Amino acid sequence: MLLAVGCGGRATTHHKPGTGHEQATGAHGTLLAAHDESGHRLRELPTADAPTIRAEARPDSEGGWNVHLTVERFRFTPESTGGAALVGRGHARLLVDGRETARAYGPWTHVPPGAHTLTVRLHADDHTVWAVDGAPVQTTVPLTPSTPPTSAAPTPTPTPTPTPTSGPTPAGRVLDIRVTGSTVAPPPSRVELKKGERITLQVTSDRADTVHVHGYDREATLAPGTPATLTLTADRTGLFEVETHESGLVLTQLVVR
Repeated sequence: MLLAVGCGGRATTHHKPGTGHEQATGAHGTLLAAHDESGHRLRELPTADAPTIRAEARPDSEGGWNVHLTVERFRFTPESTGGAALVGRGHARLLVDGRETARAYGPWTHVPPGAHTLTVRLHADDHTVWAVDGAPVQTTVPLTPSTPPTSAAPTPTPTPTPTPTSGPTPAGRVLDIRVTGSTVAPPPSRVELKKGERITLQVTSDRADTVHVHGYDREATLAPGTPATLTLTADRTGLFEVETHESGLVLTQLVVR
C-alpha cells in the first residue's frame, strides 16, 4: 500500500511503533526526563525562545471566574493539537487547586465556583510541557470569594467601569479603549447593555490594525495613534467579542440582554 504525503499541511502525528508521540517530535527544544504531576514530559527551551504567560481572573456575575490569558512568543493552535511540538505553538492546561481540569485553546476561559487557586500551564501541540531551567512555563492566580481575583502580572491595573456620557447624545454610551503592543487599557471586561441601547467604541492603537465586533459584523480601520470610532445599536441579545484582526487581541465583550 502506498502512502502519499503532502507538503505544507499540519505537522504529522505518525511515529515508529513502540515510540511515544512526544519522543518522536523532540526536534524543537530538549525533551527532559522530568514529568509534571499529570505525567507530561517537560520540553526545555532557552529563556530567549520560551513563551511567557499571565492570567487575570474576574468574578462572573453568574458564578465562578472569567479568566483572560496574555501570552508572549506563543499562539494557541487548536487546529494542530496532537501534532509535532513547534516552538511558539500549543495550548494551555488549567490546574484548579492543583488538579488538572481543562484545556484552553484561546485567550478566554472560565473557572467554575468553589476554586481557590488556578494554575495555567503552557503545552506544546504534542502535549509536552514547555519549560525553562527545568520548570514548567506557567502562572498561578488566587481565586478567593472574599478578595476579588487579581492578575498575576507584577503591576495589575484595576478595571474601570465604563460610564455613559453626561447628557443625552446620539451615540449613547461611550467606551474608550487604548492598545499598546499587546496591552489593552482598560483590561478586557464585559460591558452590560440593554437591547436597543447604543454604544460607541473609541479605539486608539499604536499600530495599524482593524477592530471588529463579532456577531454584528461591524469593523473600523485603526491607524497608529489616531482614534477610530465605531457606533452600533445593540439590537440582538447575546455575548459579542470585540477584537483586533492583525494582533488578535480581545478588547472587550458586549453582553446584550
